[in-house]
Amino acid sequence: MVSELGKERWAVLSDRGLEASGLVHEDARRLVLRLASEGRHGLCIVTDEAAGRLGTPNPKRELSTAKNFEFRDS
Repeated sequence: MVSELGKERWAVLSDRGLEASGLVHEDARRLVLRLASEGRHGLCIVTDEAAGRLGTPNPKRELSTAKNFEFRDS
């Protein structure tokens, strides 16, 4: 049985809008840490479903998915 956290159903939001979607929770957590280290504010992890209810993606960024990010353990 796969945990909800292991499903690719998590999105990361910031004060700039949708940063990424379709992530497993661990990758979303890593992305939040990386964005925080870059000075980004308003970071949170929500389900893709919840993120979809918030309106359109950030117009200044192309909608990102897990496949667009390279995660590295630090």
